[in-house]
Amino acid sequence: MRAIQIIQEEHGKLWRLATTINTVADEIDAGGALTPDFFEAVFDYVEGFVDQSHHPKEDKYLFRLLRQRTHQADQLLTQLEDNHRDGPDELKRLRQSLALARQGEQSQFTTALRSFTEGLKKHIRTEERELIPLAKSVLTPADWDEINTAFLDNKDPLFGEHAKEEYRELYHRIATLAPESVGLGGQGSGELKAAVPLQADLLLKVRSLESSYGRIKALKGIDFEVNRGETVALVGANGAGKTTFLRALSGVQPMDVGTLQFDGRDISKLRSDLRMRAGICHSPEGRQVFGPLSIEDNLRLGAYTQPKHQVAGDLEKIFTMFPVLKEKRLLPAGTLSGGQQQMLAIGRALMGRPRLLLLDEPSMGLAPLLVEEVFNVIKTLKAEGMTIILAEQNAFAALAIADRGYVMETGTITLSGTGQELISNEQVRAAYLGM
Repeated sequence: MRAIQIIQEEHGKLWRLATTINTVADEIDAGGALTPDFFEAVFDYVEGFVDQSHHPKEDKYLFRLLRQRTHQADQLLTQLEDNHRDGPDELKRLRQSLALARQGEQSQFTTALRSFTEGLKKHIRTEERELIPLAKSVLTPADWDEINTAFLDNKDPLFGEHAKEEYRELYHRIATLAPESVGLGGQGSGELKAAVPLQADLLLKVRSLESSYGRIKALKGIDFEVNRGETVALVGANGAGKTTFLRALSGVQPMDVGTLQFDGRDISKLRSDLRMRAGICHSPEGRQVFGPLSIEDNLRLGAYTQPKHQVAGDLEKIFTMFPVLKEKRLLPAGTLSGGQQQMLAIGRALMGRPRLLLLDEPSMGLAPLLVEEVFNVIKTLKAEGMTIILAEQNAFAALAIADRGYVMETGTITLSGTGQELISNEQVRAAYLGM
């Protein structure tokens, strides 16, 4: 039932968006500034992603087959289809209300926003609590084959990879333009474009890696592999050893025993700075930006191993991706919000032109809107063919975008498989996904 998983993932995105809209509406009512560009980005996203893709897919496949299988669903489906049909008109009214808010009639606009989000959340609850359980009980395996084929069609003009890239770009605009309380607080929206991916082969090979803190053995014989161009998730409870493992890969944490081969070269005894020169770049847990230094200087430090002639161009690439960093480039990094600091930490790692990017808990402590934005950034880097190891507390989100994953418990690898295999594993679902 891969289609159901996709629908539920999208519901999560839309719920976070609705929560964000309500927060911004509260701030406006409390005297905060109206941010028209943010709301225009939100409405563009709703129009493209929800009204032109998400709803039509449900209508054409899931709803149609449900009507064929049971009359029990007729009233429910009619209600949901009415919501889908009315969506574009409601969006037009919101755009009109925004135009009036620009002229000073903001209370009517925030009221309209809350009405919209209330309806959206009610719609999602109805599908989650009534429609999806019914679909699971009455649809046949042949029905699910048809639905899943449609939802997984990467060449579908409405729902394929090109459309997904467009929606990531729209969401990036929302996260960038959202007020700092919920987003990045930028003035310009930036771009999140993927380049052409590289061919895959073995890039990193770890064998029998052990590492200790004094007498406490934190890693106990880790075997781990990453192919070039893969995104590999590392999931586990707090204290399982994920951060220690990434630190051992980048050379910050000493190894006791074991071997590391990177692109066919043994780097087990290589210093951390030389590993960075080899292309292993680390965005650490807790961001660890240099607070007193300017944002631009933080980024330049990420490029200290790179030829000077390419730094300016790489800076512009980061500023294009995260325009708020350009707007604040001369300010101390310590003045940034948590979300802005996370984008700075990722940008600093990218300035090293990584061949292997290590991301340690990039979504930790972020507002819901920015959690989704972090994963959009990772998806874009993945689409470019960048090799990524992602250690993440949000196990479901990490495994959902990963090619493969490893589960770590008390310093050992206990499970491995594709991202979807681990999501479907009952042990993983119970321990890490809350299912």
